[in-house]
Amino acid sequence: MPAEPAAPQPLEPAAAPAFLQAQANPAIPALAAFVQQHPGPPRPWALAYSGGADSTALLHAAAALWPGQVVALHVHHGLQAAADDFARQCEKVCASLSIPLQLLRVQARPEPGQSPEDAARRARYRALAEAAQAQGCGLVLLGQHADDQAETVMLALGRGAGLPGLAAMPERFERHGMLFGRPLLALPGAALRQWLIGQGLGFVDDPSNKDLRYSRNLLRERLMPALGEVLPHYRQTLARSARHAAQAQQLLEEVAAQDLEHTGCPPRLQALQSLSSARQANLLRHWLAGTHGARPSAAQLDELLAQVAACTTRGHRIELKVAAGRVMRQGVQLVYAEG
Repeated sequence: MPAEPAAPQPLEPAAAPAFLQAQANPAIPALAAFVQQHPGPPRPWALAYSGGADSTALLHAAAALWPGQVVALHVHHGLQAAADDFARQCEKVCASLSIPLQLLRVQARPEPGQSPEDAARRARYRALAEAAQAQGCGLVLLGQHADDQAETVMLALGRGAGLPGLAAMPERFERHGMLFGRPLLALPGAALRQWLIGQGLGFVDDPSNKDLRYSRNLLRERLMPALGEVLPHYRQTLARSARHAAQAQQLLEEVAAQDLEHTGCPPRLQALQSLSSARQANLLRHWLAGTHGARPSAAQLDELLAQVAACTTRGHRIELKVAAGRVMRQGVQLVYAEG
């Protein structure tokens, strides 16, 4: 009588094949849906891997869907003592999934008037784009989720942002010649953490996320839990508001482009004055940001509109500092000069 086969021994989570580990990973359907909705360049794809819960769940999902076609990129800012530990954790996880990891060391020094956080973010995107290009990748996956999106909308509301700010984080965008994608924006962060903990998979808990000197951390710890008690579905509703804002901003960009054809580029004053004040403001924002990378403050834009309205004689002078340059009248046109 043949012996009964031995009962299979359960695999430890870290040793299980990526696809088996990821069966219940909520990031898998989100990532698959993102690819279906936003057909992108051919793989390999890069993934910005911090070692945190969100990017760890995304890394496991990508490894399950596209084995051998994913490259992990870890940005080492060197801003805190635990940064080396984060890098070692990333190396360990990537080795278990047979995913190559590239460590990117950046030094982000803020420019005058720039916050350290903004400087670090800009340096991070540039490093990711350059490394992905060098690896032959056409897309970098990012791990921001629904909680991040809701916090971004609330921060934008708090600073009185316009539609571009209220649109929060787009699912897909281009920076430094590289496409970036955020497939997890509809998923709450808790779902990703619960899956990782249930699978016994490790991830990094960045202690700086608990530092209440930063506005986002304070918002996350104090305001968002209270908001959840009043509006349990705030993640979905704020995300919907962000999508509405993004659609409205796209429409404004299309109107501005049409108006710029009417006024010429740079805009002629007489043609600009023929538009309503709201369309003048929309056109000027579009022209300054799109052509010169200059983003006027609300006060600067109001002053510029007032100067345009007052310009009724041939010798009337217009000059206003905007960003790193100046908007000036030159003959019948407005021009922007750096410096």
